[in-house]
Amino acid sequence: MPAYVIVEIEIVDPTGYEEYKKLASATVEKYGGKYIVRGGAAETLEGDWKPKRIVVLQFESTQRAKDWPIIQLLVAIHYRENGASPRPDWIKFWLSEARTPELLIELVATRRLPARLTRLCTRNPGRS
Repeated sequence: MPAYVIVEIEIVDPTGYEEYKKLASATVEKYGGKYIVRGGAAETLEGDWKPKRIVVLQFESTQRAKDWPIIQLLVAIHYRENGASPRPDWIKFWLSEARTPELLIELVATRRLPARLTRLCTRNPGRS
């Protein structure tokens, strides 16, 4: 059953946002998601919510939708630290190894790839 991710965005750095969109689009596509809504005019019909920009993503399952933000963060950090996007096999490996609470907390808190995760990826056969 499809699952949806609804994101409200306020763009504070247009140049950085353009680069982010490229990285995010690649992770959405590679992870089986697709964009349903990207920006455009938003009109609030009831209440006082005034979103700046709305993005709606569709994924094939709830688990895929839950995994995507972690993939997106991993790709952004990897790109910042290495100047290139990670290979798809690294992303698969990260998902299997980064599900421990300790690694996820470190990833989110420091916005850096945990050293333990980097060492695991480097030692794992077929990964570079």
